[in-house]
Amino acid sequence: MNTEKRVQKLREVMDAKGIDVSVIFNFENQYYFSGLKAITYSRPIVLLVDKKKTTMIIPSLEEEHAKAKTNVDELYVYHEVKSKTGQGESYTEHFNTILSSYPKGTVIGAEFASFSVKLEQIAHKHGAELVSIDQEIVDMRAVKDEEEMAMIAESGRLVSLALKHSLENAAAGMSEIEMDQFGTHALFNEVAECHPNATLDYFVMSPSGVERTNMPHVFSNTRQLEEQDIIIHSRQVGLNGYRAECERTFFIGRPTDKQKDAFKVAVEAQAAALDFIKVGVTAKEVNEVARKVIEKAGLEPYVNHRTGHGIGIGLHEEPSLRYDNDLVLKPGMAFCVEPGIYIPEVGGFRHSDTVILKENGTELITEYPSDLESLVFDGVKTGV
Repeated sequence: MNTEKRVQKLREVMDAKGIDVSVIFNFENQYYFSGLKAITYSRPIVLLVDKKKTTMIIPSLEEEHAKAKTNVDELYVYHEVKSKTGQGESYTEHFNTILSSYPKGTVIGAEFASFSVKLEQIAHKHGAELVSIDQEIVDMRAVKDEEEMAMIAESGRLVSLALKHSLENAAAGMSEIEMDQFGTHALFNEVAECHPNATLDYFVMSPSGVERTNMPHVFSNTRQLEEQDIIIHSRQVGLNGYRAECERTFFIGRPTDKQKDAFKVAVEAQAAALDFIKVGVTAKEVNEVARKVIEKAGLEPYVNHRTGHGIGIGLHEEPSLRYDNDLVLKPGMAFCVEPGIYIPEVGGFRHSDTVILKENGTELITEYPSDLESLVFDGVKTGV
């Protein structure tokens, strides 16, 4: 991961906007610029980039982690144990100290979407001016380099593998989380064999039944799958910090006629968007292609989210494939394409696949059949 190149791009932004020092508070952006992917609970981390050096404010329990994973020029460590009293007890204390080294009127580049109010108050105390760098960072992260695209593509292979193992072991009588574990087990085995020393994170949810599939984002629970059930199985896999997503709507036993009709429309809407998305079109045009399919079928009142979203370090990233986004899509962008339809007393319907946009065409990096016959399973639980 070439964090030095990214920091240099940030410095170019700073020069153009008259910024003296940028303060990076969002944990995904900290990973992007430093390589540190910390598990952040209640102890904030702050990354500062000025025209000559990089500085990180870090809790003591992450100090060795930061030394191992980053090339920052200076670490300010804060402590929460009695033996270290007086050596820095909070991130705000260190931030105050660092800002004291800059002249009054310093211009700070800040992520307005995530900048801490505590940090803002300290900045104002020092007479600093805050300038947003949100959009510039979004633009940088939206276009992936070759290394990033390769990691996303491998995550696409891994998430497809996990999805396959869960779907093809699903059966009436097992719970949502029992079904999830088949794919998770396969994922762990594959990563252990193919990617020693890699960092893995993953997400899975499998709402089942008419009521729960109409809730697009709910955790898997212990509800048992039933005969004639509808399920949306959704997965993300992140390999070394970069993610891909794959989702399929499937059935235990035969769907009803209304479910067949809605399923067909959802599949056609996604297929149309996948066929259309490419370098040079706008984000809203991709959304419109899917929307028109759903509108023609009379199901637009049952749509409650965009056609898709960017993906990379974050589960959901900009750019969004929304009705109002005029952005022209560029090579290196990665998207999840996932139009959804949610009909009370019928069920929710959503497939998702991940694509990477390239000059020579759009690369689909997730795979599993999308047709109805491939997504009807008649298995009966035989044991886990």
